[in-house]
Amino acid sequence: MSMNEIATLISISLMYASPLIYGALSGVISETNGVVNIGIEGMMTIGAFAGAVGAYFTGNAWLGFLIAGIGGMLLAIFHAVATVHFRADHVVSGIAINLLGPGFALFFTKMLFDGAANTLPLQAAQKIPKWFSDVFAQDSFLDRIFDQYATVYIAFILAVLLWIVLYRTKLGLRMRSVGEHPKAADTLGVQVNRTKFLGVLASGFVAGLGGASLSMAIISSFRPTLVSGQGFIALAAMIFGRWTPHGAVAGCLLFGLAQGLVIFLGGGRLPVSEQLLSMIPYLITLFVLLFSKSSAGPKANGVNYVKE
Repeated sequence: MSMNEIATLISISLMYASPLIYGALSGVISETNGVVNIGIEGMMTIGAFAGAVGAYFTGNAWLGFLIAGIGGMLLAIFHAVATVHFRADHVVSGIAINLLGPGFALFFTKMLFDGAANTLPLQAAQKIPKWFSDVFAQDSFLDRIFDQYATVYIAFILAVLLWIVLYRTKLGLRMRSVGEHPKAADTLGVQVNRTKFLGVLASGFVAGLGGASLSMAIISSFRPTLVSGQGFIALAAMIFGRWTPHGAVAGCLLFGLAQGLVIFLGGGRLPVSEQLLSMIPYLITLFVLLFSKSSAGPKANGVNYVKE
C-alpha cells in the first residue's frame, strides 16, 4: 500500500467517523445525566433533514447547520418530557423517537419538495466548507488527510469541550452526580430533573449536528436512508468508550476505519462481494457490544428520579 493510499484511507475514515462522533457525544451527554437515549438515530435523521432544508432555503451553510441542531433539540423535547416529566421507560421513549424522526422528516420533505422523498441537492456555497483545502500542496500526503469538511474538525473540538465541561467544571460535576447519585445531588441543592431535561435537549442538539454532517457535507441532500443505523453504531461506540468523550471518539474512529476499509477495499480490490464488505461496520458493532457487556455506565442511568 502506497503512502497516498494510506492517506486516502485515513481521510475516508475521518470523514465517516465524524457523524458517529456527534452521535456518540450526544449519548454521553444524555446518559451522563441519567437518561438513556437510544433515540439518537431519529434525532440525527431530523437534523439531517433540517440542515439540508435550512441551507437550501437560506443559502447559508452555517445557518443550516444551526437549524439542524435546533431540529434535533426539538425532537429531543419529546424524549425529555416523556422520560423526565412523565417518567416513561427510557427505551420505549427512544424507540418512539426513532420512529417519529424519520416520519417527520419524510412528511415535511414531501410537503416542501412536491412529493419527492429527497430534498434537492445543495449547491457548493450551501454546503459545509473545507477549512484546509488550499493549505497543503495538492494531492500531497497531508492534503489528502486534511482536505476535510469543517464538520470533521468541529466534531473533535466538541469532544474536547465536552471533556472539559464534564471533568473540569462545576456544571460537569453536577451532571455526573445526577447520573450517579441523584438523591445525593438533590440534597446538595442540584435541581435533578431540570439538569436531566436540559441534558436531553443538549444531546438532541448535538445529534442534529451529526445528521447535518451527513446531509450538508458527505452527501449534498437529505434522503430517508441517509442515517441508516449510524445512530446505533454511535451508541455502540459510546459503550465501547465507557461513557466518556475521549473513549467515545476512539470507538468512533474504529468504526470510521471499518467504513473506510469497506470503501477502500471495494471496487474490485478484493475478490469479495461488496455486499459482504458493507457488513463489516455492523459486525464490528456486534463484536464491540459482545465484549463490552461488562462495561457499566452511570449508576442511575435509566432510573427515573422521584423527589421525596
